[in-house]
Amino acid sequence: MTTPAKPLPPHGTYARGNGSPGRRPPCPCPPCREAKLKTRKRLNVARQLGRAARVDATIAREHLRKLRATMSWPQIQAATGCDDRGLQLLISGRRTEINRTTQDKILAVEPGAEPSPGMYMDATGPRRRLQALSALGYSGRQLATRLATAEARIHKIQNGSQPTVRYKLARRINDLYDELSQTPAPPGRSRTRVLRHAHDNQFAPPVAWDDERIDDPAAHPEWTGYCGTDRGWWIHRRLELPMCQRCEQAHQDWLAERDDLDPQLRNQALFAARNAAVSREADLAADGRELLDYGVPVEQAAARLGVTKNHLQQALKRHPAPDTELAA
Repeated sequence: MTTPAKPLPPHGTYARGNGSPGRRPPCPCPPCREAKLKTRKRLNVARQLGRAARVDATIAREHLRKLRATMSWPQIQAATGCDDRGLQLLISGRRTEINRTTQDKILAVEPGAEPSPGMYMDATGPRRRLQALSALGYSGRQLATRLATAEARIHKIQNGSQPTVRYKLARRINDLYDELSQTPAPPGRSRTRVLRHAHDNQFAPPVAWDDERIDDPAAHPEWTGYCGTDRGWWIHRRLELPMCQRCEQAHQDWLAERDDLDPQLRNQALFAARNAAVSREADLAADGRELLDYGVPVEQAAARLGVTKNHLQQALKRHPAPDTELAA
């Protein structure tokens, strides 16, 4: 099997005019000679001024990653005029130095406002949104119909077996999430089955996600407002929420720290922790509702109470106003 010959550089370029020792002689045509002389003159001037022809690739690599957030490789290649293979080596870190002219070409390109419709993007945000809609009772078939895509694709995104999605599908998922995230699915046999599946797989509902961080791979769902603490573990138990790994680990650490206590003292500490977790969220809901009744915006009320907006909204939903308050 023979390897196809590498295509010649175009006329009027330094690569064609300079040739390649042992492989290709210099091209004697006027455009190639002119490009070779200009490039050598520029290199000589840069050398006399103390400017290295090659620079560290870190700045160009970071800018290239910003371009990749909204542009495909063919788009970047066309905008920069750089070879696709060289760009791949640069962004992977295998090329640590590049020509200064290459850096200038990359830095001259501005990232687009949003990705092109056909570009693939990370599926973290779309996966969490689809899981959250399942936690409200929407089946894969219902979601696929609304999104004009295959039901199998919805399940692949939900279970994490598809790590990327096209930007145009991600936008449709985001819009559908905004439309349905405050509305549970209508009752029915499919809703009961979907809710059981979502519970078994610990799909976090919309209320557990901060809209500003749902796309962040490092973010975690906030089921209780105290996830990652022993108090969060008790709230999970009391409200019969799926137990998240962070709360489970926090509770095990809490027990390990008190492993050497007398059994009676240890039980007393357990009861105190449970009671504190239960009463704290109810008190938070009552205080938040009082501030809201005075016309304080929910963001300011959460800031005064020292919690996030998402946490306060969860507490209000889990501890609605008693009938006596509503009557008054």
